[in-house]
Amino acid sequence: MNDNRRIRVAITHGDTNGIGYELIFRTFAEPEMLELCTPIIYGSPKAAAFHRKALGLEPTGYAVISHASEAKDGRVNLVAVTNDEIKVELGTPSEEAGHAALMALDKAMVDYNDHLFDVLVTAPVSAESMKRAGLDFRGQMHYVAECFAEHAQAMNILVNDRMRIGLMTDNVAVKDIANAITRETLTETIKNFAQTLKRDYRISNPRVAVLALNPEPGTEEKETIKPVIEALAELKVNAFGPYTANHFFSNSMYDCFDGILAMYHDQGMAPFLAQTPEGGVEIASGLPLVCVQPLQDASFDIAGKNEADETALRQAIYLAIDTYRNRAMYDEPLANPLPKLYHEKRDESEKVRFAIPKKHENSGADK
Repeated sequence: MNDNRRIRVAITHGDTNGIGYELIFRTFAEPEMLELCTPIIYGSPKAAAFHRKALGLEPTGYAVISHASEAKDGRVNLVAVTNDEIKVELGTPSEEAGHAALMALDKAMVDYNDHLFDVLVTAPVSAESMKRAGLDFRGQMHYVAECFAEHAQAMNILVNDRMRIGLMTDNVAVKDIANAITRETLTETIKNFAQTLKRDYRISNPRVAVLALNPEPGTEEKETIKPVIEALAELKVNAFGPYTANHFFSNSMYDCFDGILAMYHDQGMAPFLAQTPEGGVEIASGLPLVCVQPLQDASFDIAGKNEADETALRQAIYLAIDTYRNRAMYDEPLANPLPKLYHEKRDESEKVRFAIPKKHENSGADK
């Protein structure tokens, strides 16, 4: 891998009625960002111009290009995902905004298959806009995962400067959570999580804390979670627990572990947001593509008011770049491994040394 090459970061514009463009403009107002990466924005030139005017920003140095292959270093590149004019209604969910967000994702995935960028970062979308567009949409990370055959192995991980929380189940109804956690699925999830910590974060011997499903030890903890943790110890996977979420987070036990596996969405998300006033991000693990999103919504209440905080988007870009480089460094020595060098173990005992080979015995009998 060429460490001096600028990573190409694709960024989808999110909900056109929300804060997506403001986050992008604020992030790349810092010249240092263009020295770190080459951004390729998937969006609408007319929507971008509308937001720039609404925010009272001076004309920025972004270049409108027709195809991602035309992207150049040292500037913000904007790929038009549609030739149609997109109506922008700041602070309001709309069908048109939902379709625009999906078009940006679709175009980005097509270009990824053509190797036109390295990592993907998604700006916030509105579930309501997606619903009005008639889309059965369970989140941008889930949508990206479904574009790959191995999406069943994908897991979302919440990341800040102190914690990495993997979600065992996501987009699963509360009544179905217990049935979704079996010994087989839990074993594979923990193993994949540990491997992700090794590959994406370069942690050589990761320690994974496993949270309990129930507030007090119950059937799931005794019959599923604890036996899995014990079995993984035989495989040299450092998993510990199960820990009740209340005890674990109230005593800051997360500082002792490299990763935390939450059993369901709210169990991980609630304490994570409490510890992350700003800058929290979510990454999809187990996919060929590094895909990260800031933990923000479309924030319709402040759209167009020049009040959005771009910290989370900037952190998402940093994490995407770091993950891409870590994977490359981890995979490089494994691409062409040296053949195994070993000596065949022989029995050097006297019984073997002085034994007469059978073929000699046979040849002697023939004489």
